[in-house]
Amino acid sequence: MSNSTEDDDALLAVIPAKIRERVRSARVTDGRAIVVADAGDLGAKAREELEHLIEGALAQLPQIQEVRVAVMADRRKRAMIAVGSGKGGVGKSTLTANLAVALARKGRKVGVIDGDIYGPSQPRLFGAESTKPVTESDRLVPVDTPAGVGLLSMGQLVPPGKALAWRGPMTGKALGQLVDAAWGDTELLMIDLPPGTGDVQLSMMADNKPDGAILVSTPQDLALLDAARAGQLFEQGEVPIIGLVENMAGYECPHCGEVSDPFGQGGVEKFAAALEIPFLGRVPLTLATRKAGDAGTPPAAGDTPEAEPFNAIAERIDRWLTSGSL
Repeated sequence: MSNSTEDDDALLAVIPAKIRERVRSARVTDGRAIVVADAGDLGAKAREELEHLIEGALAQLPQIQEVRVAVMADRRKRAMIAVGSGKGGVGKSTLTANLAVALARKGRKVGVIDGDIYGPSQPRLFGAESTKPVTESDRLVPVDTPAGVGLLSMGQLVPPGKALAWRGPMTGKALGQLVDAAWGDTELLMIDLPPGTGDVQLSMMADNKPDGAILVSTPQDLALLDAARAGQLFEQGEVPIIGLVENMAGYECPHCGEVSDPFGQGGVEKFAAALEIPFLGRVPLTLATRKAGDAGTPPAAGDTPEAEPFNAIAERIDRWLTSGSL
């Protein structure tokens, strides 16, 4: 077994001088070189190039049989919250957009990542379908929306209506590029995940693990069963579940004022209590919220009754970000 300082120094000696300053540690153990490099200011492409340069340089050493390079981005000043659901059609994207806007109105510098690579909705919700992000130093620059939230989505990068026929590894790489974009002084990223527990979620847990997760469900039993699966994924990845939100919780008829419950009532709160997970609140199903989403004007950006449930949930999330508790 070799852990000599001479071997460690030999690693640094063969690494090109222009990238040597990025190396935070370099160790040799039983012919295996393990190098940790700082790539906090680099885009995804530049990070890959850095990794390949280090691997190529160390491969020259006869005593090295294996090279492992970990490139690390420093995100200690930026929190990431994933918004997930086990089932599609529960209003997860609308909730993400409006919570982001509500938190921005509280003074947070917020960005939204549309992680639904195949079915991006955020450009429509923010009225940013025709705005394309630019690239600087191999990194995407988020689009500023009228609601005061930065946004990046595959929906801004591909022609409208075009279907993406990508395999799993490509979707994970795409999410990584959105996370590693030039977010500047953004302090909070809200990640709108696709429904389910597929490749995008698994790639995120491996490469860009969020600091917390919010689960969204309608009150019906079928949606709750799928939400439980999504919750298990976060728990297995050691991602704290901030809480559950009951969406589409009752519908008030705009003509007679009668409230009906097409998806049931109170199911998410009972489900949260059974799992000992915080219940964050309810968001009713309203025609005004649907119209606002289609128009690209999140209701949380204004002072309307539709904004109130989003503001109440955002207040609890803001408290969690500050103190780690609700």
